Amino acid sequence: MDFNEGEIIYIDKPLHWTSFDVVKRIRLRILRRLKQKKLKVGHAGTLDPLATGVMIVCTGRATKRIEEFQYHTKEYIATLQLGATTPSFDLETEIDAHYPHEHITRESVERTLPRFVGSIMQVPPSYSACKIEGRRAYDMARKGQEVELKPKELVIDEIELLSCELPIIRIRVVCSKGTYIRALARDIGVALGSGAHLVGLVRTRVGDVTLADCLSVDEVARMIDEAPLTTSEEDKNEESNNEQI
Repeated sequence: MDFNEGEIIYIDKPLHWTSFDVVKRIRLRILRRLKQKKLKVGHAGTLDPLATGVMIVCTGRATKRIEEFQYHTKEYIATLQLGATTPSFDLETEIDAHYPHEHITRESVERTLPRFVGSIMQVPPSYSACKIEGRRAYDMARKGQEVELKPKELVIDEIELLSCELPIIRIRVVCSKGTYIRALARDIGVALGSGAHLVGLVRTRVGDVTLADCLSVDEVARMIDEAPLTTSEEDKNEESNNEQI
């Protein structure tokens, strides 16, 4: 492998890890293996700490392809709890309000979901990485400051109801770059005359890359440690060893 020339690694991001945690772990592992001090490593699409699933990490010159990967269609499996909301629209924060949900039926859910297919306008969550005058929205929200974000246009290609055990529903969503599934959960709750928040989220696909193509963080670590290096990287390794001697 040639980590400097560029490698593309598919990872199943663990629960509670930030996307930055994954990138940092991989960068440090590669630097230790190569015995060098710097290396470009980046990811193509942030996943929230409470989400798991497909994450594409690029190293070296392959980081130039990050923007290309970011524009690939993404697929998610989302689990929503109806009848309650949280400030972050997921389990990062505590429930702040309860709403009636007894009127919701499977039929009403099936009628409502198609409203969100196509080009839609979506207001991002306050607890998001969107910037307001150079400041991250989530930093302001966590300090209790007012956050006002403008709607953004995005495209949802498909929404499928996978299961409906009210007040919990499970949906499959295929969407464009920039879609916040937490915000979609909020909007579905409102459209159903109730409230909703995410209690589970898995990104199952980015472009043609699926979960079946992904490795765990530990598997990636072993791959880095055991992968044969290119001649140039072996030479750098040898130079480093000679300097230590």
